[in-house]
Amino acid sequence: MSKLPEKRFQRTIEDFTCDHCSEPIIGDGYTNHCPKCLWSKHVDIHPGDRACKCYGLMKPIGVEIVRGEHDIVHKCVTCKEVRRNQAHLNDDFKILLKIAESQEAE
Repeated sequence: MSKLPEKRFQRTIEDFTCDHCSEPIIGDGYTNHCPKCLWSKHVDIHPGDRACKCYGLMKPIGVEIVRGEHDIVHKCVTCKEVRRNQAHLNDDFKILLKIAESQEAE
């Protein structure tokens, strides 16, 4: 009997309060970072699974353009894992630009 492939994305709709800036966030099932400060929390192994037990804050450290879309690069302040997450239309674009500018200055 063959093993079925592991599901790589699980839509998890949940509201949360940002652990970095305390902004209340209404989730839509694709929300994985705060749209105000762009910080995230290290809770997933695969998007939406909530299987990671690190729970460290994920600092936005860079911006990349992938297939014409902006991705926010996050680095966990606890375990140092780096992850990319797609930016959303309701994200604070000024913060996104500041991250991109600071990345270019390095």
